[in-house]
Amino acid sequence: MTHPTPGTQEWLDQVVEDIIEPDLPILDPHHHMWPPGQGLPYTRDDLHRDADAGHNIVKTIFMECGSAYNRDAPEHLRSLGETAYVADQAFSDPNPLIAGIISSIDLRRDDRDELIDAHLTASRGLFRGVRDALARASHPEAMMIPGTCPENLYLDPSFRRGVARLGERGFTYDSWHYHHQNREFLELARATPGTTMVLDHFGTPVGVGPYASQREEIFAQWKKDIAEIAKCPNVVAKIGGLAMPDNGFGWHTAECPPTSDEFIAQQSRYYLHAIECFSPARCMLESNFPVDRLSLSYGVLWNAYKKMTAHFSASERSDLFYGTAARTYKL
Repeated sequence: MTHPTPGTQEWLDQVVEDIIEPDLPILDPHHHMWPPGQGLPYTRDDLHRDADAGHNIVKTIFMECGSAYNRDAPEHLRSLGETAYVADQAFSDPNPLIAGIISSIDLRRDDRDELIDAHLTASRGLFRGVRDALARASHPEAMMIPGTCPENLYLDPSFRRGVARLGERGFTYDSWHYHHQNREFLELARATPGTTMVLDHFGTPVGVGPYASQREEIFAQWKKDIAEIAKCPNVVAKIGGLAMPDNGFGWHTAECPPTSDEFIAQQSRYYLHAIECFSPARCMLESNFPVDRLSLSYGVLWNAYKKMTAHFSASERSDLFYGTAARTYKL
């Protein structure tokens, strides 16, 4: 007997759940998108297929991913192609979803203000901040998406000036990095207290390669690091993105994707610890699609979030699903 290929729609359709609390407003603050033939297949139509499937997704925020770069431009200007592409998709959408764009800019550059202005123009006002990721994989050979950040970027004075400048201009800084870099992010957050820092994907606890047998040891240290990071009042936690293949849960190779209950059994301890440390007012739930789509469907993911947070108050859940993201990204 042959089984559907993991990550395909046929594979995801093996687990279909009734949508829980379909009226709860959701702002998904982290998804990607690529034109046909680039990256992971995920167009605006794919985004709508997921977002319009039952949950009340009111708005979304696009996160930079190396999509639609202008390869003919000088290197530092190439990412403007991505910002312009996403803005075109947003403003031509008959049922608009994308309400903000986080762009990629090399924050070390002295002309960072000119680059920010250029992205503001290209975004037609949707630009909300920058992700100049800190992710540097220690074992890239074991990973599906290894980060290649310059070593010790967080210590670079020009980079720190760039992060600080974002705050001075009212924009955010997002970081994607790995669990072994959480202390680097902590130092950066302490060094730039005037900038709203967004911790993406829990600091990405890795569970593949040499880390595959160390989940509990990594979790114990991760808990301490998250508690320390949460002491920085300028940091907001974007919680999700923990179903990437590199997290090591193995769903992307399973015969069947997980149900919401199976997802909760494996991952709720990460979410609940982060919420306990940061509070709902400083946490926002995210999809990280289509990367996490390699492991489970959009409907199942948001069902899991709703079940996981059922014991929180109405105002706390409003923050987790909508309010924190709206405040952070000024929507």
